Amino acid sequence: MDKMIESSKQVSLFCRLNLNTRRDLPIRSSEMGMLIYLVKTDEVKTPHAAAQFFHVTKAMATNMATSLSSKGYIEKRQLKTDRRSYELIPTAKAVRLVEETYHDYFKTMSFLETRLGKEKFDTFIRLLTAANEILLEEKGDE
Repeated sequence: MDKMIESSKQVSLFCRLNLNTRRDLPIRSSEMGMLIYLVKTDEVKTPHAAAQFFHVTKAMATNMATSLSSKGYIEKRQLKTDRRSYELIPTAKAVRLVEETYHDYFKTMSFLETRLGKEKFDTFIRLLTAANEILLEEKGDE
């Protein structure tokens, strides 16, 4: 089989197997990712910061924040330093959901680290990071 076909097949299989398909979440998977970020990060919690972290547009992060706010998972608090922007504050409901699902959400990564061993897992993550940087650079050139 052609090397590129086999490579593509393996990447596709990995992505499918790694999908977090926890179907009983009360919110979309992308919103869950944002909640985990907001609950676990010590960084500034604004739509702009979330957009940079996830490599999405600010509009997309703002839409997720609006959805999470309407469902009672976050509160928006206007920044004192810049009245045009606001901080995203996770509610107790959000913290509870993250605490209940965090382990399951990252189960695949923990499993891979255990089975591959720390050295191979770290190499895998370094290579994946390098590949993502190359693809993000290419995407930015478009």
